[in-house]
Amino acid sequence: MPKLNRVLETALYVADLEQAATFYSNVLGLPCIHADHRMRAYDVGGNGVLLLFPQGGSLHPIETPGGSIPPHDGQGPMHVAFSIPQDELEEWQQHLTEAGVTLEGQTQWPRGGVSVYFRDPDGHLLEIATPGMWKGY
Repeated sequence: MPKLNRVLETALYVADLEQAATFYSNVLGLPCIHADHRMRAYDVGGNGVLLLFPQGGSLHPIETPGGSIPPHDGQGPMHVAFSIPQDELEEWQQHLTEAGVTLEGQTQWPRGGVSVYFRDPDGHLLEIATPGMWKGY
C-alpha cells in the first residue's frame, strides 16, 4: 500500500471569515499564506496548513486554472489540536488568558504531555498540546 506522510490541510468552517481570520492571526499568531474572498490559509509551524472557509461558501465546485475542487462544508463545533513545546505551555496559557480567551479544560495524559482546551469565535474546540500525548509526537 502507498504511504501517507502527514495531514497537509485541516479545514474549519466559520460564520464570519474576517472575525475568524483576526483570531487566528492575532491570537494564535498564525501567518496567513493565502487570502481571498472564499478562504484563508495559515501556515502551522511549517508542518501543515489550516484553512478557514465561510460556512456554506464551498457548496459548489470551484473551477481553477488547474482543475475543479469538489464541494465541501461542515457544521457544528469541530476540533483541532496544535503542538507546542513543553517549556511554552505556561506562556501560551498566559497569552490566551490575556487575549480574553477562556481556558475550558486541561488534561495530563498518562503517556505524558498536557493538553489545554479553548474555543475560537465560532465555538470550535482548539487544543494546545505538549509532546508525549501520542507515541512519537
